[in-house]
Amino acid sequence: MNRNGLSVVIGALAAIARAVSYRLSQARQKANGIEINVGKGGVSTEKKQMSV
Repeated sequence: MNRNGLSVVIGALAAIARAVSYRLSQARQKANGIEINVGKGGVSTEKKQMSV
């Protein structure tokens, strides 16, 4: 494999690693705030905290 092909492979692997790490970081994040649910039993609220 020549240098150009090797550069393309390394670039593709770097892009994949970056995309995977971004998706994992987004999946770990939880929203802070209050969740409000309206159902048959009425209105309920629940405090949400970010977990690491």
